[in-house]
Amino acid sequence: MKEKDNGHLQLKSLSDVHRAFGLPMPVHPLISLIDGATSEILLNKLHIFPNPHVLKFYKISYKTAHTTKLRYGQSEYDFGEGGLLFAAPNQVIGSVDGYNINDKSPYTLLIHPDFFLTYPLARKIKTYGFFSYSANEALHLSDREKKTIMSIFGIIEEELDSRIDEFSQDVVIAQIELLLTYANRFYKRQFITRKAVSNDIYQKMEQILDDYFAEKSLDQGIPTVLYLSNMLNLSPSYLSDLLRSLTGQNAQQHIHNKLIEMAKEKLSTTSLSISEIAYELGFGHPQSFSTLFKTKTRLTPLAFRKSFN
Repeated sequence: MKEKDNGHLQLKSLSDVHRAFGLPMPVHPLISLIDGATSEILLNKLHIFPNPHVLKFYKISYKTAHTTKLRYGQSEYDFGEGGLLFAAPNQVIGSVDGYNINDKSPYTLLIHPDFFLTYPLARKIKTYGFFSYSANEALHLSDREKKTIMSIFGIIEEELDSRIDEFSQDVVIAQIELLLTYANRFYKRQFITRKAVSNDIYQKMEQILDDYFAEKSLDQGIPTVLYLSNMLNLSPSYLSDLLRSLTGQNAQQHIHNKLIEMAKEKLSTTSLSISEIAYELGFGHPQSFSTLFKTKTRLTPLAFRKSFN
């Protein structure tokens, strides 16, 4: 059933997708693999639904070089290089400036969450941060990596097309889990090979935090991961994973480290009370500041101050 919500087309089932774009009905009600030939039919139908749409299931799609810009969450992505995209249920995704019949998508895998019921992957899939990355954070594959991913798509396609039996779901889920494991590895590689870019983002983040504490009003509160990611035009998940690849710590830990660094400076160089320091750093309650400080340093703020006297 299709519904409009906030101007977005709601596609609640795989049959809705196939029906909306004039595709043959899916063989399985909970999983569908749209191959390159079928995707051309879909591209010819995109003009029927110009608004971005919301899927109620997981989407894993490999896009080759594209001229089309797509909206993915709150971002736009130009598929100039192509890439592997992941979308979780209820993500906003769709065309924003038309389509081009020459655009190609070798494979698009759509999976309803119910397909994973009774399997460990039902919970594990939620731990893969790249399902909440923005589209400008897509996974760009080397030729060798692309062959690996395409081979997995090929096995899933063969399984769904030729032999639906009592073993099919086990085989397909095993292949999906393998694909996600490879994607996790390849994303780690992407962080490493783009280390110069990652270091630049890290330096910008440090400057944003410095500026925040230098310029903020006292009632602005502690900076959040969402604030940092918005300032850097990244998704919170991607920012945390990028920082973890560089330093072993996520974005929240970096914020806490900055807070402790500034707290130590104020405790050792000023006569401000613990409550005043907590307030200046954005804490609503001095106890919250003291708890964080002791957790990070194993000393209370007062004990740390006394160590300097």
